[in-house]
Amino acid sequence: MNPRSYRHNLVLFLCGAALLGAAGGMYETTFNNFISDTFDLSAGARGFLEFPRELPGFLTALFAGLLFFLAETRIAAVCALMIAGGFFGMAFLGDRWAGMLGFMILWSVGMHLLMPIRSSLSLVLAEKGARGKRLGQIRSVGIGASVVGCGVVYIGMRFFGFDYRVIFVLAGIGALVALVLFARMRMPGAHLARPKFVLRKRYWLYYVLAALFGARKQIFITFGPWVLVRIFDQEAYVLAQLWIAASLIGIFFQPMLGHAIDRFGPRVVLMADAVCIIAVCLGYGFSSRIGNGAALWILYACFVGDQLLFGANMAREIYLAQLAESREHVAPTLSLGISINHAVSMSVPAVGGLIWMRFGHHWVFLGAAGVAMAMLFFSSLIRVPQEA
Repeated sequence: MNPRSYRHNLVLFLCGAALLGAAGGMYETTFNNFISDTFDLSAGARGFLEFPRELPGFLTALFAGLLFFLAETRIAAVCALMIAGGFFGMAFLGDRWAGMLGFMILWSVGMHLLMPIRSSLSLVLAEKGARGKRLGQIRSVGIGASVVGCGVVYIGMRFFGFDYRVIFVLAGIGALVALVLFARMRMPGAHLARPKFVLRKRYWLYYVLAALFGARKQIFITFGPWVLVRIFDQEAYVLAQLWIAASLIGIFFQPMLGHAIDRFGPRVVLMADAVCIIAVCLGYGFSSRIGNGAALWILYACFVGDQLLFGANMAREIYLAQLAESREHVAPTLSLGISINHAVSMSVPAVGGLIWMRFGHHWVFLGAAGVAMAMLFFSSLIRVPQEA
């Protein structure tokens, strides 16, 4: 790829990623309120809704395999089309349960399938030795754009009376523009023939790390905020403020994390990530045993820190890229990794909830600390060949 073509594709990709990031920010900050106001769901029904919403993540490898004949840039465009279809469907037919469910699943398929494709294209657009830097830059663009999307929701609903339909239509328009941008990309390196699925003994450690990440991810997504809400009675706006704070810090933190991966390697960064997660687990599990004021600040720090640490997932992606026998193995293996981590994360909330009810919330986070210890051990086994 010549320098001019490289810059052209990078700009198109960054603009598309930013638009989808803004659309995601609009969706994530309104979806729960939308289904609550429209359907008045019980807590049990809301919990049930997570299964179909997360199921496409488990099926990512299957969806990626079905589209194996398309170039990765074309798959990204198809993902943007599905995301846009989900937004427009919820805008105009989402007031019916079947319509909302169907278009939510369509959105979820597009978003989950886009995850490995976005990572794969990011790696193609990175120079050797600077993959972490490029992934960090691209993720910081997405995070910054999601904050813009949240700002659109706040300003539009607070001062201009936007309803959910307007928000979803705006998000859908953003996704459609991203579709056009992805379709205009011309990347010969992303047009290689790829196998439908890749399952190799060589990648076993990546599969293990993906499974452990699935457990770690869902414990904190489900039970981290629940400590703030149920034990410390924090309002929804407090969690929103923490999310925005983590996003704003993440704009600068993600490139720094990427630079650290380039300098020290995935092994060191993933081991440091595991140690930090252990500290977050202890904060979530035992801060309630100290004064309420100090405990809240510890929990706030845990919430923000945990959100930032999710960025360490790119170290696993870079490890896979360094280990892969050929570049065409990367996207399908990333897809399989997402399926593996969702297979784990779909079962964790039920088990964690039972432990919480029977023994108390601190045992949930002691279990999470055990997962982090396993992450530390397996991350220490990482060995990658030297890049040319």
